[in-house]
Amino acid sequence: MLRSGRPVQVGGISVAAVETTTPELLDLRDPHGSARLLISGQRAAALKLANERAAADPHAPVVIERTSWLDTKTALAIADPGQDLDRGPIGPLHPVSDDCVDAGRAALTLTRLAGLLPALWIIESAESDEIVSTDEIVHQGRQPSVEIVARAKLPLDDMPESQIVAFRASDGGQEHVALVVGAFGGKPPLVRLHSECLTGDVFGSLKCDCGPQLKEALKIIAASGGGVLLYLRQEGRGIGLANKIRAYSLQDRGLDTVDANQRLGFADDERDYGHAAAMLRALGIDRVRLLTNNPAKVEGLEAAGIAVTARVAHQMPANPHNADYLATKRKKSGHLLI
Repeated sequence: MLRSGRPVQVGGISVAAVETTTPELLDLRDPHGSARLLISGQRAAALKLANERAAADPHAPVVIERTSWLDTKTALAIADPGQDLDRGPIGPLHPVSDDCVDAGRAALTLTRLAGLLPALWIIESAESDEIVSTDEIVHQGRQPSVEIVARAKLPLDDMPESQIVAFRASDGGQEHVALVVGAFGGKPPLVRLHSECLTGDVFGSLKCDCGPQLKEALKIIAASGGGVLLYLRQEGRGIGLANKIRAYSLQDRGLDTVDANQRLGFADDERDYGHAAAMLRALGIDRVRLLTNNPAKVEGLEAAGIAVTARVAHQMPANPHNADYLATKRKKSGHLLI
């Protein structure tokens, strides 16, 4: 609903995404022009509003009072940090007391889950097309289930006999796949969790190490006699493709990958490994050797009930375009060298 610009009711308030709400839709749902703007505390701080009492907490949502000049175009310019250096001053912006903190926080989370910028119109009188409880959002992805919807043989160049298995998640219908390579004879298989990266996996981008990681992981799994590669639909560390490109734009202006994600209103890493654990269980696997240099993947799988019996190092050499990116992963995200 949010992606189509229609309001959703969350915890008693009706909200519509700034990114997808057109002027016509906003006029239709809010004919009196009273809708207020909801943004994250981090975004409010970036807009220099932290000296205002109603915007002083960077971890709390911030409500901006509506004025005659605050239209859909201006609201998007406020929400999108990629426009910060391209627009003139906006304001003055007036944060007001937020009487729906929990609902606002849940609504911003829902917007992030939809892959949209975390900024919303609060539409007081709107009839919402869908009602979502705050509990549903808080527990989103914690114990997801998946079902196998299709599987087939998939011959691969210079690889053992392999199968591809398609899964559909219960919480939103997202589709993930597993590549089951060779045979692992009852012992914990070598497993690689690979998050989708269109720019690296398909186009060969040098900004990251995703493409080389994917290719090398398949070679390592094949050399070990077999294993499983899970290809997870978690583009851009879980922030979505469009937001990843926004983060790239911010990186072009000097931010590192962590700061860019946070400037957009997301966490450093929004990925969740509950779906990966559910996929492994559906394949009859509850113990793995994990091919990774990211401790968060080990912790995520174990928290979801999959035992990691060993971590196998997986490190790609740097190039001039991704050296800073790899250094940031080690320094700020805890990735290991070996």
